[in-house]
Amino acid sequence: MRILLIEDDEMLGSAIREQVAADQHAVDWLTRLADAEVSTRTARYDLILLDLMLPDGRGLDFLNTVRAAGNTTPVIILTARDQISERIEGLNAGADDYLVKPFDLAELTARIAAVQRRYTGNPNPMINLGDLQIDLAAKKISKHGTDIILTAREWRLLEALMQRPGVIFSKAQLEESLYNFDAEFESNTVEVHVSRLRKKLGHAVIETMRGAGYRLGQP
Repeated sequence: MRILLIEDDEMLGSAIREQVAADQHAVDWLTRLADAEVSTRTARYDLILLDLMLPDGRGLDFLNTVRAAGNTTPVIILTARDQISERIEGLNAGADDYLVKPFDLAELTARIAAVQRRYTGNPNPMINLGDLQIDLAAKKISKHGTDIILTAREWRLLEALMQRPGVIFSKAQLEESLYNFDAEFESNTVEVHVSRLRKKLGHAVIETMRGAGYRLGQP
């Protein structure tokens, strides 16, 4: 997934970014709401991690603006405020979940995975794709009992396709899922990763839709 982190605490933000990256997600970290508003208009994110108190405003005001614009990206609120009324306000504003600081980073990983499964319509972390067994929570793939090792970017590409089976993704859309906004990549990056995934998982796992892009296959 490509995740937007909005958090002004340098120590916490750095720790969250490292955890999210270790979970094989691409992450953009911003510390101001003004920058976040621009990013949500120009890039597509799969999840937003939102602090409630930022130097230039309230996270809830940002959330209200995002939802009013029709943006349905899942949002997990990160807050040091432990008042029930504020949690309710956040959920009513369109947040999908919240974590009260301080929290364990392993719990953040689990909450992200749970929100992702809800949005893909599959609450079960185990998926069977042909003769592949995919554990979304552990990010593991096996075939006939043998583990298949994917790189972080190979996993991100496969995960993007699995989130919306049957949907055709353009090359540009898949590039967005692979990289954060300050990363550099080659023009044939998507083709290279698709080729590597087919070698590891089988050619039928990813279908090429000529002139349009790629979609999850039906092996």
